[in-house]
Amino acid sequence: MKQFTIITLFLSSFILLMPSANAQIGTRFPSEKKVVKDPVTGTMLTFLTSKPMGDSKIYQTHNQWTSDGQWLIFRSNRVKGEAMAVNEQTGDIVQVTEGGYTGMLNVARNSMKLYFFRKPPNDSNAENKNNKRRQSTVMQVVEVDLAKLFADSKAGKLKKANVYQRICGTTPPEMGAGGDMALDGDENWAYFRVSKDEARRHLAPDTKLEEDFGPRNMGAGPGGIAAMNVHTGDIKYVVSVPFQIGHIQTNPWVAGEIIFCWETGGKSPQRTWTVISDGSGLRPLYPESEYEWVTHEAVISKDEVAMAIMGHRKVQGNDTSGTAVSGANPGQEAAWGPSGTREKPTGLAIVNLRTREMRIAGQTKSGSGLWHVSGSPDGRWAVGDDFSRGIYLIDRQTDEMMLLSTGHKTTAADHPHPTMSPDGTKIQIQSAMLSEDNRSLNICIIPVPEDWLKRTYNNPKEATE
Repeated sequence: MKQFTIITLFLSSFILLMPSANAQIGTRFPSEKKVVKDPVTGTMLTFLTSKPMGDSKIYQTHNQWTSDGQWLIFRSNRVKGEAMAVNEQTGDIVQVTEGGYTGMLNVARNSMKLYFFRKPPNDSNAENKNNKRRQSTVMQVVEVDLAKLFADSKAGKLKKANVYQRICGTTPPEMGAGGDMALDGDENWAYFRVSKDEARRHLAPDTKLEEDFGPRNMGAGPGGIAAMNVHTGDIKYVVSVPFQIGHIQTNPWVAGEIIFCWETGGKSPQRTWTVISDGSGLRPLYPESEYEWVTHEAVISKDEVAMAIMGHRKVQGNDTSGTAVSGANPGQEAAWGPSGTREKPTGLAIVNLRTREMRIAGQTKSGSGLWHVSGSPDGRWAVGDDFSRGIYLIDRQTDEMMLLSTGHKTTAADHPHPTMSPDGTKIQIQSAMLSEDNRSLNICIIPVPEDWLKRTYNNPKEATE
């Protein structure tokens, strides 16, 4: 009997120590932090996660760090459907949602808050309970008080989820809200996409709708953006356009300034757009030509947006039309048109929102060109990845460019998606360098080299001149 009791107690203790599949918000997980030397460049990489747990970073259009600079928020399957935070110094991992989330995670820059979309529980809305179509289009905007959560988690005094999570409001079913969500620079409004039906209701009657573009049969309109006040739950409509809207992001330094894209799954006739939150000022951010393949725009400073003008396609033989292309990288189908070759300027481009000037900050000498891009708010650095998963750092003052890190495996489940930290001293990526299956990703920090950080300039360029 004693032996049975001992075994039972041991098993009970073991179960208590295991992370629950339905773990509550604030549950802590042990550090997985590892420092690894890049096998090619010698850069010391800090892996904040190192196990194959379905990790991935927030998209590079959005903030990654909490306002105190101590935590990074990321997606993970440690608890399926829930988001995690990892402390950059200690490596501690904490669950920061309970009840799930959908779409983009929005980490506030000026407060210790997290915002996201969530589908309401099945029994939470009597009007939609027996109407699956409507229920799928109703979304809640949820706020998480991270400061309170981290403090209680550390103290081991966790409370119920509603102590940390607050429902800001619920979208009307007829809006068909969903997709990306973006927190305004004033942290008062959350912007989101609406259904085609809702977008059509706000278009002028004589508006000509765009058709699908490219071999992926995407891009047809209309599309629209609406917003919710995160304090009152009030809804306002922003704008409708005659094409499919993709990523929505905001300018964190200028309230009411929205950046969004025409989504086709590849080259767009006009990829980048900007609008003010009252619906005014709608215009192309960077007017592009048919031979320019513009993609992966990201706001990097108060006045600037970085983007990739792709140079990943090769003209075939002696063809001069620019329509025949070949190569190993994605997007080689001739149906995309003459875009993406290096017959015209390509590279990591930076557009000034005020002057509308565009400059090429840098470009790889061979291969695909840069793909996902970011930069430091102070205007010193730009960073991008390429199809081989190499990470390139650019000194915008000298135009010098270096391969900062590589070895992140082309077989990885996704690209590194580099994002520069708010203080401009490091870069966050997602990497498969440590994965045994060559696919699973981990959260990784790459430092800007110390000698680059110590640089001084006789005639520094002004980032927003």
